[in-house]
This record gives sequence, structure tokens and C-alpha cells, in this order.
Amino acid sequence: MKSKRVHVVVIGRVQGVFFREYTLREAQRLCLTGWVRNLADGSVEAEFQGAANQVNALLEWLSTGSPLSLVTGIDSQSMDIKDNELGFVVQS
Repeated sequence: MKSKRVHVVVIGRVQGVFFREYTLREAQRLCLTGWVRNLADGSVEAEFQGAANQVNALLEWLSTGSPLSLVTGIDSQSMDIKDNELGFVVQS
């Protein structure tokens, strides 16, 4: 199966609503590797990789996000796969 990696910035009410924790859980459920973190401007940034269909599933999930979030935009870009990346983590 073809692998894919993306970099995303999620805009809206995405901090203080457990967005990173829910993203971690969803990425783990989809067997993706990568990371997610808050940015100073109130948005959330992430990079993740795995099977293309699973990456696409997380991209779709991010458009809604956690139950208390209100996503107003997503900017995503394809990236090169990173070898030897293990797991998915929340960065501070």
C-alpha cells in the first residue's frame, strides 16, 4: 500500500478543547506516526504519515475535530516520508 505524509495547520477554536489529545487518539487508531502541537497564534500544527487511505481519513477527521472544537480551515501540504519515525506524539 502506498504511504503518504502531510503537514497540516488547523485553524479555528482548536486550543483548550482537547484537540491535540483527540488527534493523538485518532492517529493511533489509524496506525499513523507523527506529531501534533499548539501554535502561538491559536492554531494547531501536525505532521503525520502512514497508509494513504489512513492519512486521508485523519485529514477528513481534522475537518471536524474534537467534540468542543470549531474548525474553520485546514491548510495541508504533502511531504516526503520520514524513515524510522515511531509512534504519534503530542509536542508541547
